[in-house]
Amino acid sequence: MKIGELARQAGVTTKAVRYYESLGLITPERLANGYRDYGDADVRLVREIRALHQLGIPVERTRPFLECLAAGSLHADDCPASLATYREAIDELTGRIEALSARRATLIAHLQIAAHRGSGVVPRKAGGAAGSDYLTLPADLPVPEDDGAAAHLPGTPMPPLALPDTAGRAVRLDALGPRRTVIYIYPLTGRPGTDLPEGWNSIPGARGCTPESCGFRDHFQDLLEAGAGRVYGLSSQDTGYQNEVVERLGLPFDMLSDPALGLADTLGLPTFEADGARLFRRLTLVVRGSVIEHAFYPVFPPDEHAQQVLTWLRENPL
Repeated sequence: MKIGELARQAGVTTKAVRYYESLGLITPERLANGYRDYGDADVRLVREIRALHQLGIPVERTRPFLECLAAGSLHADDCPASLATYREAIDELTGRIEALSARRATLIAHLQIAAHRGSGVVPRKAGGAAGSDYLTLPADLPVPEDDGAAAHLPGTPMPPLALPDTAGRAVRLDALGPRRTVIYIYPLTGRPGTDLPEGWNSIPGARGCTPESCGFRDHFQDLLEAGAGRVYGLSSQDTGYQNEVVERLGLPFDMLSDPALGLADTLGLPTFEADGARLFRRLTLVVRGSVIEHAFYPVFPPDEHAQQVLTWLRENPL
């Protein structure tokens, strides 16, 4: 078939076909008179390039998929090289999303300052909450001791567990990608007007989840620049509760919800009970290539923990 017929069947322009050919992605036969002769296999290749490009994969990086088809695979993504290209595209997209989220948080902060400038109202910090009792830590909080409950974690693979995030996605913890992912795990976030569990301040390491989240919010851009690909907060509170926290505190990253404490059970994470509820003890995981690279435990003081993670990233560059 001629180039016009190929373009019509594949849903692209003739200019696109010539571009694919210039990259060596398709190689038509030549007739005796020198004209190109395209076949059904070329139609399939061009359709595959078009579909991948619509997913955000640049035309120049579709070659592994086409080579997979040429090798006789039924699907273009049956081969390891194709899967690696998917992962690279996802990681790049995640990086852009998180960078945009950080810029959004900065714009919100500037908007609040500008909107209140010249008025008698003092604006709260970006995403800050009314009711500062959750943002201020008592001076006499008990310091948690290192009981060795997280010593086994470095070098441990993340489980094939999918948890919902506040963006409405299911996040596979064993497929976070090759870049470093910081997951800070905490018991529960207090909410203004809602009582904390009885005796909360007397439980070592329990108090301080809101200041900790605010710390990761304020250091988010620094963490990305220091090598973190993603940042997540994680607790046993449901997604609706987590969404309220993200909105109220203006968090530029998503939160994960694990009401069943599946991560604690599969990894042997430390937990405790308060008011009859089982909760995560506070710790932070640095995950790279689906394996736990480092674990922070115990975490104290929580309002300075984001800076502790940032320091570790800077001292351990990739």
